[in-house]
Amino acid sequence: MEVSARNSLKGTIKEIHPGAVNSEVILEIVPGVEITAIITKESVEHLQLQEGKQAIAVIKASDVIIGTE
Repeated sequence: MEVSARNSLKGTIKEIHPGAVNSEVILEIVPGVEITAIITKESVEHLQLQEGKQAIAVIKASDVIIGTE
């Protein structure tokens, strides 16, 4: 896989929470470190995503905002 985004993290799909239109996919990068993505239900089916399968989180963002209370 070749993409222009410089930030890609390999991991294992820990959970998939399907919805009517979108699904929440939780990818475990290393034990205790997870990334959650909201993608279309159609994409989950097209990519044949399932728990335990290896996947890559590709992150393309110009800004990261951090806040505190």
